[in-house]
Amino acid sequence: MSLESSNENCIGWAARDVSGVLSPYKFSRRDLGIDDVSLKITHCGICYADVVWTRNEFGDSMYPVVPGHEIVGTVKDVGSNVKNFKVGDHVGVGNYVNSCRECEFCNDRQEVHCSKRVKTFNGIDVDGTITKGGYSSNIVVHERYCFRIPNGYPLDKAAPLLCAGLTVYTPMMRHNMNQPGKSLGVIGLGGLGHMAVKFGKAFGLKVTVLSTSMSKREEALNLLGADNFVLSSDEQEMKNLMSSLDFIVDTASGDHPFDPYMSLLKVSGVLVLVGFPSKIILSPASLNIGAKTISGSVTGGTKITQEMIDFCATNKIYPDIEVIPIQYANEALDRMINKDVNYRFVIDIENSLK
Repeated sequence: MSLESSNENCIGWAARDVSGVLSPYKFSRRDLGIDDVSLKITHCGICYADVVWTRNEFGDSMYPVVPGHEIVGTVKDVGSNVKNFKVGDHVGVGNYVNSCRECEFCNDRQEVHCSKRVKTFNGIDVDGTITKGGYSSNIVVHERYCFRIPNGYPLDKAAPLLCAGLTVYTPMMRHNMNQPGKSLGVIGLGGLGHMAVKFGKAFGLKVTVLSTSMSKREEALNLLGADNFVLSSDEQEMKNLMSSLDFIVDTASGDHPFDPYMSLLKVSGVLVLVGFPSKIILSPASLNIGAKTISGSVTGGTKITQEMIDFCATNKIYPDIEVIPIQYANEALDRMINKDVNYRFVIDIENSLK
């Protein structure tokens, strides 16, 4: 197979400054290495990380920023050493594209914790260039960081699995939240929360959605199949739920109190935080009394990523998405900030990026 030319143009959409406004942008992908897979991108999910780095919220954005780390596409070329993929395969790429491959975390296939992990966009690639993400026509990635999308799984629905799905699946498995008959609470019903509900039901858990918005009630119960819905601002409803949950997945990124939620856990219960509020304030008694645990988590390593994708395919678990053209990306980012999406935007790269 012929190698990609470094002069081949890649078409994308990029932010040029802290306004975060995206517009068309041409650039070149790195050469295809012997261990690399070249993908034609068909779809890319929109994650809040896209807002963070296009608008320089962490102060480390390297413009122009081409966002996107929920990437799905078809293989168009492979390096000579690639064994696991061939031309035409459906492949996903998540939020990192490299790591040292030598540390304890890489050896355990938990590359997400590697100190030399390279982000899919706004990172420094192996050739010293700045990585650029999935709001683009194609990408070149080492095969270790590519994931097989099983035949028959819709590519548009596969995209959110690479971040939103993985972010909740990883801690649920780590804390044994897959025991049928046990009870799960899910705080927040956005892109992450709705996947936590779907996984909880697939695991055979009794799922309660905890939300500040009564408008989420019908969606939680009738659309997603949750067993219970509790308005977290209703003191009586919260009191009725005290000491009844084995686990809680907290997807809320806005600041919120923790003591009321910790009171819902049974003895030895676990609350996992996957959102990013600015602070965590809770009474020591919320942990000590009942021997409860609060834990944090990010996405996951390569092993559990493929496991999660295969689990979704086997159990017919599909994210709820709104497919949009790339030309709508700026409006979609604004809508996501305003929580006006059910439940994940996915860009139809193949049919709209020309």
